[in-house]
Amino acid sequence: MPNQNQASSQRTDRRPRRPNDRVQMPQEEKIFEEHVINIDRVARVVKGGRRFRFKALVAVGDRKNRVGIGVSKGADVQAAVAKATDVAKKNLVMIPIKNATIPHDVEVKVSGARVLLKPAAPGTGVIAGGVVRSIIGLTGIHNLLSKSLGSTNKVNNAYATVEALRQLVATEEWLKSTKVKKATPAKTEK
Repeated sequence: MPNQNQASSQRTDRRPRRPNDRVQMPQEEKIFEEHVINIDRVARVVKGGRRFRFKALVAVGDRKNRVGIGVSKGADVQAAVAKATDVAKKNLVMIPIKNATIPHDVEVKVSGARVLLKPAAPGTGVIAGGVVRSIIGLTGIHNLLSKSLGSTNKVNNAYATVEALRQLVATEEWLKSTKVKKATPAKTEK
């Protein structure tokens, strides 16, 4: 008869232990950080009533200079978030960052939402609200002024924010493109 210690240490399941029971597949290194901005329950009306699904708005970023957003629907919240994350990773935007802020002002209108982004002095922080703050938080931008105008729709504000970030031009590029060659006056013959 086994003593008390041996009885408590015995496994309750009947399956024999295999050497690789606890070995898991190596996890891939997470490059992107994801943030679920919004989850909505949406309905489709069918003959028998309503069919409910979930719509997720997810932002992904690497806290360096890439960010993207994705919107997707799924039968449950977890499926919707996973699908939206995949969409966001496929739609990444490269952001030119200078001194932890953006290089210039930009204002974008997408549908009913208008978003204004302005560079800020060092130490200002991110002055933004709602969706804009969530998206900017996943970039490498530490000083920024912003204002959401018009619509309060989170999806439209997210698209407007990403479009504003997409329209940013690096300082080196716009300094080079502003140099215009002087036109030499045409010689007139007498």
